[in-house]
Amino acid sequence: MIYGYIRVSTDHQHTENQHHEIEVFTAKNNLTVDKWVEEIISSRKPLHERRLGKILKKLKKGDILIATELSRLGRNLLEVMGILQECLEKDCQIWTLKENYRLGADIQSKVLAFAFSLASEIERQLISERTKISLQRLKDEGRHLGRPYGSSYQKLQKQHDRLVKLLKKGVSKAEIARNLSCSWLTVHRYMQRNLN
Repeated sequence: MIYGYIRVSTDHQHTENQHHEIEVFTAKNNLTVDKWVEEIISSRKPLHERRLGKILKKLKKGDILIATELSRLGRNLLEVMGILQECLEKDCQIWTLKENYRLGADIQSKVLAFAFSLASEIERQLISERTKISLQRLKDEGRHLGRPYGSSYQKLQKQHDRLVKLLKKGVSKAEIARNLSCSWLTVHRYMQRNLN
């Protein structure tokens, strides 16, 4: 059997591009995808929680799993190598379109999969490190990180004096939140930022 595997991390991403790439490839090579496997799930999720894990258990000798790229299968080196190892033990193949890999039982396939996975993992770590550095720089510059302050927060800024008076009277945060029509958490955060 030939399986077409498609994965996106969030429902804001679309599966159509991956589906199209695999369809074009199989049509050019006179192949037919027998079963499509699509999922919207982070590759950080354990393999047994993903549909890919179930498909790997079903693979039989001679089956082919086609994905647009190796990174669709797993997020880190060990996971991709584990998936490849499982396929090799069953005498199945993994084909990826972007890297043009035909990973089977031969030693070249194992070396290629290892090298590519290692490169991908290094790239992800570098991107993560650059992101952390950029966020720290913005924080050091005094910039606000995260979501913009909402209307409730702005409402509290306008009613700052009233909030302080209520606090001096010993009114609880929950009661203040009800009086100002916002959540207890908004009042709590506002007080942490502005009344300490």
